Amino acid sequence: MTMKVGVLGPPGTYSEKAALRKFSKDSLVYFKSITEIVEKVSRGEIEKGVIPIENSLEGGVTESLDALVEHEVGIVDEILLEIRHCLVAKDDSEITIILSHPQALAQCRKFLNRKYPNVELREATSTMHAAKIAQEIKGVGAIAPCNSAEKYGLKIIERDIQDGENVTRFFVISKKPRIDGRKSSIIVFPFEDKPGTLVRILKPFADEGINLTKIESRPTKKRLGDYLFFIDFQGSLSEERVKRALKKVRKISKVKILGSY
Repeated sequence: MTMKVGVLGPPGTYSEKAALRKFSKDSLVYFKSITEIVEKVSRGEIEKGVIPIENSLEGGVTESLDALVEHEVGIVDEILLEIRHCLVAKDDSEITIILSHPQALAQCRKFLNRKYPNVELREATSTMHAAKIAQEIKGVGAIAPCNSAEKYGLKIIERDIQDGENVTRFFVISKKPRIDGRKSSIIVFPFEDKPGTLVRILKPFADEGINLTKIESRPTKKRLGDYLFFIDFQGSLSEERVKRALKKVRKISKVKILGSY
């Protein structure tokens, strides 16, 4: 029986490209949103999912971060993918609307401000979904992978329109986290909001010589000013020094293990 791996659809998305680095085409199942992928994995309806977590230009992908908080899934691997955007359209007609996924629009902000300052920008569920709409409506452009032009019979208006080096980091998620790897990710939920709490959470890692590579806050959505923290660090969850650090952190904060990879 073929493993089912959830990716953001339709076929041709950057998520699909990332997934194909690890999985066969036959295993891929396409969904309309990142949240839906995470939900399906948490329920055991599919074995794995590939979701974008961070971009070199725009930072964390908030839908993915929030879904990891809400649902019981674990990280088992990561994939780095260079992202190269094209502006595509049905023909050379004047473009009045440009569509794409919110992250793609943000990654091309300088280009859009310079070349299309007065064009309406609209969000789509994915870059390939935007290309599909551009195929159907004259005057609509899409920011999408360059291969979308061939797939949907579109014309490439501009190539490499991203604002500089553009790499997206994807997580491979499963029902249970992996605990051995070179890097690890956790979420911490501080028990109290008072001066010095974050320093106290981070100190055990420094005491154990663990290098933190990322700290990102997200609102808990319970009340204004209430935050949780995503923390990435170098080291495996199976290491004794990591176990010691997490034991100390748990005295200050609830800890959700995401996994090692």
